[in-house]
Amino acid sequence: MKWMISLVSSVLILGAGGGLIFYWHQEIPSQLKNNSLFVPNAAKAKVSDKKLKDIIHDVQKEVVMIQQDNGTLGSGFLYNKDGDVITNAHVVSGAKTVKIKTADAKEFQGTVIGISQDVDVAVVRVPGLASEEPLQLSQKKSDVGEEVLALGSPLGLQNTVTTGIISGVGRDFDIEPFHYKDAYQISAPIAPGNSGGPLINRKTGEVLGINSAGTDQGSIGFSLPIVNILSLVEGWSKAPLTELPDTKVETASADVSEEEVSPEITASYLVNYFYESLNSRDYVTAYSLMGSSWQSKTEFSKFRNGYLKTKSTAIGDVQTTKDGDNITVTGIITAVDLVDGNENYAKFKVEYKVGYENDQLKIISGTAKAIH
Repeated sequence: MKWMISLVSSVLILGAGGGLIFYWHQEIPSQLKNNSLFVPNAAKAKVSDKKLKDIIHDVQKEVVMIQQDNGTLGSGFLYNKDGDVITNAHVVSGAKTVKIKTADAKEFQGTVIGISQDVDVAVVRVPGLASEEPLQLSQKKSDVGEEVLALGSPLGLQNTVTTGIISGVGRDFDIEPFHYKDAYQISAPIAPGNSGGPLINRKTGEVLGINSAGTDQGSIGFSLPIVNILSLVEGWSKAPLTELPDTKVETASADVSEEEVSPEITASYLVNYFYESLNSRDYVTAYSLMGSSWQSKTEFSKFRNGYLKTKSTAIGDVQTTKDGDNITVTGIITAVDLVDGNENYAKFKVEYKVGYENDQLKIISGTAKAIH
């Protein structure tokens, strides 16, 4: 039997991207098969859809894409207020500095401050994320049957979420050069590019582990428990390595690059994320996506009050056109407002100008016309 490392790609709603991920390409050993009494992906949520949606939105804000200069992609997540991001060692192997992209389309430079030759774990320091609110980490081991979410960010923009349960615990195996000890086996598939992303408790939003390996035979993934590696990553955060050990991991290919993500795709994502934030009543994030000239014309309190009675919005028929450095995004909005306890439906044609401001992508302006 042999573990293989491959660079793979996936098709998303708004475009295509890919990521570095460990995959098992042959018959799965019996000790790693799903032998629990639970059916993969069949666990029913014990929380409301709204609460689950809000948990996902909150977590996604702290999940980042990590990109090396050679184009390989992976994921990571913010775990402290120093701007430190936990990821897999194989995501940043051979690199000292990497590019970081956040859910709101911001780009930062990150420096690898810790990486293991034995455990598939690394830490990247991102000064641009310092003081940001990190994800909450679980302080205890999880059991079989725990409902989980596996999050990642193949494009650093279009986040992915897969659901399932912890279907096994205490899994030990090797993927050279790393040894996986006491890993969680999960029924939530590890999507391409999700390597290094967080495994989340579906009820609390706490980080249970680091998504690290997947298989191409059914919905089986593996995640390293966060409690097992926390002392290791905290040690790097307190005393960053001055010299990184050689952890070069060979990949099958290295042809996935940022060039596959067009500016039009990024602009479309930003407008979609704007409405996702509004639907989660995260008005601060939605407002932060607007350019300074638009913000100067609309105070935050006025912006927020304009959406307080909006129950939900959905955007469809999204189209983009590029004109120089700016991109126009148009779409049809269906909005549901609550008026005196009644739901009122309305449709609008919206048009947004998206462009760069201080090297960060922003929604420069927007207009809406009612459709009768």
